[in-house]
Amino acid sequence: MRDARGRTGTHHATYELDLLDGRILRTRISHPVDRTDYGPSIWKHVLRDQLDVDEPTFWSCVHDGIKPDRGAPAPSKVALPADLVYLLISKVGLGESEVAAMSKTEAVARLQSYWIEGGS
Repeated sequence: MRDARGRTGTHHATYELDLLDGRILRTRISHPVDRTDYGPSIWKHVLRDQLDVDEPTFWSCVHDGIKPDRGAPAPSKVALPADLVYLLISKVGLGESEVAAMSKTEAVARLQSYWIEGGS
């Protein structure tokens, strides 16, 4: 993080997380001047305003590795190569939904079958 004059500070470590909705969460790690722990009010501020989570979600992430729901789409199964999808749709004549339901092994076998049978 840079200050108004473009200098980087040395007393904070700043972390940023770009969210799908365009927001950027920023949190700064620093130590209180007297090296004590943070009070409850600053802790609530960090969770609410900088991390955008509640306390149970935070600790679930820390202890169990369960990331907060940030609206990201669920990871898809292993995607088929684009050229394979293109050939199955444009040459073999399969529909997009049919191709999407295929595993890579099934898709390759279907394309091989098309070529072996002479394109019919």
